[in-house]
Amino acid sequence: MGAGPCHSEGSDRTAIVFTGGDSPDPAVREVLPADAYVIAADSGLDHANHLGIAVHQVVGDFDSVTPDALAAAERAGARIDRHPTAKDATDLELALDAARAVAKRIVVVGGDGGRLDHLLGTALLLGSAAYADRTILAYLGPATVHVIRSATTLTGVPGELVTLLAMHGPAHGVRTSGLLYPLRAETLHPGSSRGVSNEFTHRTAEVTVSAGVLLAVQPSHLH
Repeated sequence: MGAGPCHSEGSDRTAIVFTGGDSPDPAVREVLPADAYVIAADSGLDHANHLGIAVHQVVGDFDSVTPDALAAAERAGARIDRHPTAKDATDLELALDAARAVAKRIVVVGGDGGRLDHLLGTALLLGSAAYADRTILAYLGPATVHVIRSATTLTGVPGELVTLLAMHGPAHGVRTSGLLYPLRAETLHPGSSRGVSNEFTHRTAEVTVSAGVLLAVQPSHLH
């Protein structure tokens, strides 16, 4: 993935955002688009470098990135956006805002371990109304997470687990096909386990929601 120009808001281009924290699953390298605009949130730069992916923009307070990696990225022409340590948003949120400015589709790449508060904050951030006009997909460790606001086709294998979680309020009119336990115009509420541990019965499954937002989590999709 080489350097490329920053596209204006509304671009059909995909942006990849590498988070800090734990390293992503190495298998994610095979599923990432080759022509994306790549943004690293602080030490996400080290993770991108480890996977051999060139970064176009680095965002954060830079309290955890390897200094040599940051200097090398700057020499290579990457845009460096420095923020103070005392700020009102996480490095990931800043990177998502940067991604929203250049792309319609955002792919987040990170680990699934480390600090629980960061992982929960990431899940809530993915479903934020701030990104309602963008398509968001995340690879967190071996898990694949789709943010669903209308309709999405999921791919898997029969028997593979998938969990549907309502975010930031009820998700109304949830319908599924291709899953063992179908939902038929149902309402899923935040905090409910109603959508936990469903299973694929086919290689694709359709999930639609008439109002609200869902996270569809496939916990072992990359393995």
